[in-house]
Amino acid sequence: MKDVDTRIDPASGRMAIARSRGAASGLLLIVLGAWGALIPFVGPYFNFAYDPSVAWTWTSARGWLEVLPGAVTVLGGLLLVLSRNRATAIFGGWLAVVAGAWFVVGRAFASPLQLGDFGSPASNTMTGQLAIELGFFSGLGALIIFFGAMALGRVSVRSLRDVRYAQRPTVAESVAAQPVAVATDGPVGTESSRHRAPDEYDDQQRHRSWRDMFGGSRRTPVTH
Repeated sequence: MKDVDTRIDPASGRMAIARSRGAASGLLLIVLGAWGALIPFVGPYFNFAYDPSVAWTWTSARGWLEVLPGAVTVLGGLLLVLSRNRATAIFGGWLAVVAGAWFVVGRAFASPLQLGDFGSPASNTMTGQLAIELGFFSGLGALIIFFGAMALGRVSVRSLRDVRYAQRPTVAESVAAQPVAVATDGPVGTESSRHRAPDEYDDQQRHRSWRDMFGGSRRTPVTH
């Protein structure tokens, strides 16, 4: 059997990555993005919302400032979770970072770009207003930026694990392509007789039986 070449080629693994590289950050980004996109519609049920504090009410400001960046964050998280290509995973990480930044600074562009009125926190206490601010915009955006940047750091660095992951199919194919040697316990003559044609085998048996009947085998010495 030929030896399998298990040497590591540094040139391989440039774009191939395992899905586990961005899986944890991607899942967290999906959860955070879904929160940002849905909380304006379900938050009014427990008095956690911006005006208008009415559940499932669509406004232009909610669409541009909350639903859009939330959906982009979910898309970036999905790319990080599902992609085995480094460029695609990096693109997903940058989508999440940009969406998180939009959560933080988007309201500053609402009036100049005429994106709509995002209202004010529907709470009478300072603690409630701070919680709504953090949960809807600045705090949520900071978390998304953090996990997006962490995912970018993980998928942009080419490690030895990536090189081995890229070479794994090649090594498996090399092992599968090796010829399989058949071990034989018996003598060579016995093994070769197993592969003889049936007619040839029957003819030899027939000749031996006639010699045994009339005089025996000449190779067997006779003792007097």
